[in-house]
Amino acid sequence: MMPRTTRRALDLPRPGQGIWPGLWSPPRSVVRARVAESLFRRAVRTLPVRVVLPGGHVLGAGGPGAPDMRVHRPDAFFSRLGVDVKIGFGEAYMVGDWTSTALADLLSAFAAKLTTLIPPRLQPLRRWVERRHPVSDRNDAANSRRNIHRHYDLSNDLFRVFLDDTMTYSSAWFDGSDGTLSDAQLRKIDGVLDYAGVRRGSRVLEIGTGWGALAIRAARRGATVTSLTLSAEQRALAVRRAEEAGVGDRVTVHLRDYREERGRYDAVVSVEMIEAVGAEYWPAYFSAVDRALVPGGRFGLQAITMPHDRMLASASSYTWMHKYIFPGGLIPSVRAIEDNVREHTAMRVVASREFGRDYAETLRRWRERFLSRWDEVASLGFDDTFRRMWEFYLAYSEAGFRVGHLGVHQFAAAK
Repeated sequence: MMPRTTRRALDLPRPGQGIWPGLWSPPRSVVRARVAESLFRRAVRTLPVRVVLPGGHVLGAGGPGAPDMRVHRPDAFFSRLGVDVKIGFGEAYMVGDWTSTALADLLSAFAAKLTTLIPPRLQPLRRWVERRHPVSDRNDAANSRRNIHRHYDLSNDLFRVFLDDTMTYSSAWFDGSDGTLSDAQLRKIDGVLDYAGVRRGSRVLEIGTGWGALAIRAARRGATVTSLTLSAEQRALAVRRAEEAGVGDRVTVHLRDYREERGRYDAVVSVEMIEAVGAEYWPAYFSAVDRALVPGGRFGLQAITMPHDRMLASASSYTWMHKYIFPGGLIPSVRAIEDNVREHTAMRVVASREFGRDYAETLRRWRERFLSRWDEVASLGFDDTFRRMWEFYLAYSEAGFRVGHLGVHQFAAAK
């Protein structure tokens, strides 16, 4: 049984503390609320959803079986949208201004029409009204530690509740099968290790430890692994799991930023860590990988991706996901990854594969498990606002992969 861990001094309230920091009731701007309501009504007019307002009035083009959105407090809901639609929509769900019995389906319907929700004539105004990332979210060495701490140090026991036995918090690779999540996660890990050429005797650097599943798998191949993380909670459990797996002598886990690593390795692997790097530091990230690899070495990378034009359009936007889930995060495009490899390393991408639909399935399973085992999460001290926040996060992410706005790629690069 894993040791019980508790939340540290995070930007989250404890039960009984009332309103969350930043989750305030927005000032009532009648004009902005009315504009938001008008745009919302226009946006849902042709969507296959049912938006039910108090009194029973229904918006949207969906029939009786369509995904539902029940707006319980329309004044508060439209006020939040008027303040900042990219943050207010999710915040309104967190506080119960609206609910849904089919959240992932509803958000998928919105995501499918994402580029047309705001009329073209109003698109140029976005640069004037959208918030920019706070300076504190920049991923320099000091801020990176704080950003990682806010999410990954919540509680090991929280993640244990909804992850599979491998404790892997990244997309599984089902490869057309309908097997267990654990099997699909191990297939994904093996795919990265194969791309990096990891075998007996390999010296492996892992950037982003997670809870140690990949390091353990590589060590079982006969490799020696040095793994880097900024999460104290993850390091403690990863070290223990490696010891329990009988490979503690071949796995070393450091609390260390990737920019600080000076070792030399036959292979470097990194799974869904690049999303926390930030475009400003992508050259430093890829240069660090290149510096760590010996000539002839290989790099296995797994990354969430988005289309290049969408990445450019959203790079400076501060969203609900940044405020509540992944501060400082930016999802790269395939082109951005390939350009950085070419321009800042002696490596070349030699193979890749995509399995974004598998991430949608991974997220669905995580969300269902999280909700079905909510009593266990609540026993750790998390409140109902947190429950709605994580339900929204998991469903929102699932919707992005469902409709193809997001993908996930594995890359093999050779030096």
